[in-house]
Formats: sequence, structure tokens, C-alpha cells
Amino acid sequence: MAEDMESNYLLVSYILKKDYNLLWAHDGEEALEIYRTHKIDIILMDMRMPRLGGLATAEQIRKTDHETPIIALTAFAFESDREQTEKAGCDDFVSKPINADLLLSKIRKYLPA
Repeated sequence: MAEDMESNYLLVSYILKKDYNLLWAHDGEEALEIYRTHKIDIILMDMRMPRLGGLATAEQIRKTDHETPIIALTAFAFESDREQTEKAGCDDFVSKPINADLLLSKIRKYLPA
């Protein structure tokens, strides 16, 4: 999960801890480093982060990887925001505040049991 706000990371970690192992990147640069050095099944990507934002990070990943699902997590829920995330290479979109059931259903869509 790429997320600069600890409270958001803790919330998602609490939601997912029973079924998934979560790695935390504090910004896009760290997300790319974790992506390059670990086997990642799915990426949860905040859109607004320091150093390198989520859109640019997703675009970097998509230059070489078109398979790993990327779910955008953002406080901006307008249709134009969704379109920007799709253009950057995100497969799906969850707006903040995070709804636990919605997040889990999106993840299960890409990582079936």
C-alpha cells in the first residue's frame, strides 16, 4: 500500500490484516522500490503523496507491468479523477473515506480466493 498518511494506512491494515499481508510505502518513490524488490499481488495507491504522486507512480509501473492490479485510493471522487486514474493505468478506484466492504470486494475482484 502506497499511502503517506499513517491513519489511512492503519485503517486499511486493520481491514485487511486477517486475509492479506500488507507492505507500506510512504510515498511513490518508496512504492517503486518495494515493487521492484518484492513479489506484489496487488497495489493500493494513494493519489496524493509527497515526492512522487500516485498517478506518476502508476504510470511508472505500467511501463513494464500490465498485469499487477492497481487500485487507486483517493479523497477525490469526481468522474474526472476516476478518468485520470484509469489513464495512469489504475484498474479500479476506491474513494476515501474507505468503506471496508467496498475495499474488500474490489480486492477480491482481482485476487479471488
